[in-house]
Amino acid sequence: MESKAKLFGHPVHQMLVVIPLGLFLTATIFDLIFLIAAVDPLSSAAYWMILAGVIGALVAAPFGAIDWMALPEGTRAKRIGAHHGVGNVIVVLLFLLSWLMRPDTGQAAALAYVLSFAGAGLVLCSGQVIPDTPLGGFA
Repeated sequence: MESKAKLFGHPVHQMLVVIPLGLFLTATIFDLIFLIAAVDPLSSAAYWMILAGVIGALVAAPFGAIDWMALPEGTRAKRIGAHHGVGNVIVVLLFLLSWLMRPDTGQAAALAYVLSFAGAGLVLCSGQVIPDTPLGGFA
């Protein structure tokens, strides 16, 4: 599949998506370190990384949607793209809810961590979506 949204000949969605993915996963690592070692600055950094990741995802998403809309109906690529998009919308919502439950410093409620860890787990799968598998769409 060739991207319809390009910048200097390169697909924009693929260039932008690494930013929120990296921010979300780094925030999760910082959360783990904070929970293990109580390093307060990491809690604050995770808070701001999640916010930046959500903003980055909102910037990347329209370019992915443009590419997805250009795919022919009824194709495997269209199904995979739909699962990928829905999976990543869920990831962003999980991280957004986690962010909304956190103070900008210090420990958050347990549910905030559960949501971000669930988002991180899903983001590890959302790029590897295979809709015709018995695992509910994720391989």
